[in-house]
Amino acid sequence: MKHPKLLLTLFLISLLSNPLFAQTTDPLPSWNDGKVKDKIINFVQAVTTKSSPYYVVPTDRIATFDNDGTLWVEYPTYTQVLFAFDRVKELAPSHPEWKTQQPFKALLEGDMKTVGASGMKGLVEILMATHSGMSGDEFNEESAKWLKTTQNTHFKHLYMELVYQPQLELLNYLRANGFKTFIVSGGGVAFMRSVTQEVYGIPTYQVIGSSIVSKYKKVDGENELVRVPKINFINDEAGKPVGIYNHIGKRPIFAFGNSDHDIEMIEYTKETKGLSLALFVHHTDSSREFAYDRKSHVGTLDKALDRAKKEDWIIVDMKKDWKTIFPFNLK
Repeated sequence: MKHPKLLLTLFLISLLSNPLFAQTTDPLPSWNDGKVKDKIINFVQAVTTKSSPYYVVPTDRIATFDNDGTLWVEYPTYTQVLFAFDRVKELAPSHPEWKTQQPFKALLEGDMKTVGASGMKGLVEILMATHSGMSGDEFNEESAKWLKTTQNTHFKHLYMELVYQPQLELLNYLRANGFKTFIVSGGGVAFMRSVTQEVYGIPTYQVIGSSIVSKYKKVDGENELVRVPKINFINDEAGKPVGIYNHIGKRPIFAFGNSDHDIEMIEYTKETKGLSLALFVHHTDSSREFAYDRKSHVGTLDKALDRAKKEDWIIVDMKKDWKTIFPFNLK
């Protein structure tokens, strides 16, 4: 049997030499021409052409994307964390105890050094206090309202506008070729679902994320799902394959992340039978976005960078491979 890479090369040569094959329009206009763009398009052609030895039936064309740093901006602080901080300020009048209780006291006083020093424990306290005690519908409305009305101080654009144009094109390209696109993120599933359909064209039932406990109960005579301050599931690192298995029930053949937190999802994808593609966004563009990787406090890309070449993972260099960054840049 021929080597898989040789087999793929021979198939692509035969496909490109066929006069019936012609790419009339560029499916990824915000991606610069080069090896990365070619690998994506070659992969899609290989798994969707029936004569290909790598053909995959549409029901198995599963693509998973991380969200923070992969589909929208995460630096210097995760978007959902900033939402939680604003919620603390909004809810503070109803919580006089926060004036003396850390890390709420520090946050209300603008002492971000102390907030940071509280670590994950402090962050979880803030998230639990601001993401619970309301119905699911109320939380969805609050999340969507914040994302659609709050401006990022660095970019001077709304948070829901800080999505990556090349990734929007890639999502559309995959779906046009029979893929089902899923978000698999460590972020809160309810927070993301409030805008994923509108922003990415990804319905709520194709979003997998971390969650807190919800309980079904009567509130003022109405049946409600009420969010409880207790962690239900953390969809991060080794939790991502678990989330994929429980929610989708199939291994992806395409996975896209941006940090070491996505390694397990990438490994799970690459171990699928047949052809697969695994990619990481490398944030290298300090002028159009941000440059960060190994020593970053968010979106750390360290072990994945070291393993990429050996493991056949594609590193997408934001500065080199993306012609534009955000949709508003097109205007």
